[in-house]
Amino acid sequence: MSQATPATSTDTTLDLDDALGESEVQEFKKRSVSGAISYTVRSLFLYGIGLVTSLLLAAYLDAEAFGIYGLVTQIVSLLQFFSDVGLGPTLIQKKAQPTVQEFRVVFTVQQLLSWFIFACTVLLAVSGVLNAKLTEAGIWVLLALGASFPLSSLKTIPAIILERKLDFSRLVIPSIFEHLVYSTVLMVMVISGIGVKAYAYAVLLRAIVGVIVMYWLQGWPMGLHLDRSIIKTVIGTGVKFQAADLLAKIKDNVFYLVLGWFLPLQQFGYITFAKQWSQVPYMLTVQNVIAITFPAYSRLQHDKERLKKAIEKSIFFITLTIFPILVGMSLFIIPVTELVERYAKWQPAIPTFIFFTLSIAWAAVSTPLTNALNAIGKINVTLKLMIMWTVLTWGLTPVLMWFYGFNGVALAAFVISFTSVLPIYYMEQYVNLDIVSNTWRQLLAALLMTAVGYFGLPYWQQSFAWLVAGMVIVGSTYILTFLVIGWRKITTELKSLR
Repeated sequence: MSQATPATSTDTTLDLDDALGESEVQEFKKRSVSGAISYTVRSLFLYGIGLVTSLLLAAYLDAEAFGIYGLVTQIVSLLQFFSDVGLGPTLIQKKAQPTVQEFRVVFTVQQLLSWFIFACTVLLAVSGVLNAKLTEAGIWVLLALGASFPLSSLKTIPAIILERKLDFSRLVIPSIFEHLVYSTVLMVMVISGIGVKAYAYAVLLRAIVGVIVMYWLQGWPMGLHLDRSIIKTVIGTGVKFQAADLLAKIKDNVFYLVLGWFLPLQQFGYITFAKQWSQVPYMLTVQNVIAITFPAYSRLQHDKERLKKAIEKSIFFITLTIFPILVGMSLFIIPVTELVERYAKWQPAIPTFIFFTLSIAWAAVSTPLTNALNAIGKINVTLKLMIMWTVLTWGLTPVLMWFYGFNGVALAAFVISFTSVLPIYYMEQYVNLDIVSNTWRQLLAALLMTAVGYFGLPYWQQSFAWLVAGMVIVGSTYILTFLVIGWRKITTELKSLR
């Protein structure tokens, strides 16, 4: 088992307290880019597995099963908030290399919190409070997710060490094993007819495998330690991260938990299905970039010009890939649910799916910017934004649900997504970004792609052959359009990465 870098060592972490020299910049860039490519390739593999799993689950589970799982995951995600106090981002953002004592303090605090959360899930499970909504299988899934907290917290410090090294190629390996185990167990058990309870077995095995692989890759001098001065310093900064995260939980998890409690399970299942699928391109592109760029932005926060270039490149490549995926998903959900008999049950969720999916387009631009604001320490700005989004979500969604039923949830998300222009404004107070020149080509190509796909819908619905042909035609429209108007831009961006 490899050991962590000593706290006093600087051979694996670039010291950016002072201005970077040219050779250091090249080394930093080389490690960031190679790590990003390696991380992305492996993530594509992971999401390929996840896509197959999701396709099978959508085919074999009904809307109520999705509703039960969605309700359980909202409960656990809310509890998860209390298992962290922003300690991970604080140590990643820290300019100086964290000491072993700091690592041990963070590890100790997270262990205490994670076991507390596990105890809370057990109390919820045995109290009978959830029996009105959850089946016995749902309770078992809740207990399994609760038990995964202490296991997952064991990976925090090794993950922080790898992120500070910008060693993303190794950081993603535990996720590969976790996804393989989780997806294999889940698919086999769901196809065997076990139903929702399959999630419980898959979740526990995923957590155990993840810990084993992480410590095989990156060990550290594990130990328990409590130091009041370190806790005060680290948690003092971490609470700022958590304040914004708390609002995100209120905006999303608490809100969807309330929805799941009051809506019929079938309707909440439609919302869960649509939201889960709409998040696929976001996880594939935006989430991957955030995992890579947060430590990179933190290390570049002293150099506005290089930070500007890094942010613009992130937005350019994210929108280049996510825009056509979003358009394709919104267009082809209709013929897919008509041609595949097992997916016909999801037709009532199509409007919700399309609105959720299109709302991700703004997130492709705004999320990297809020991520950058957090990375450079402007937590108060993102806190204000989160307050606004929370108020809008709780205020607008019930109104639209009154008029449009459960479809009003996604419609509200789509309307609120347009306020994501504000992170652009706030980020430009610190860095002079040029968002338009890095996105207009992708947007134009996506609009033309939409037009071709929409007018061809009567054909794509006729047969599987037409469906495949439609995907090829629509995808080619985007690629050819972008190459015509953006060939020089993309070649310049790719060359700059070298």
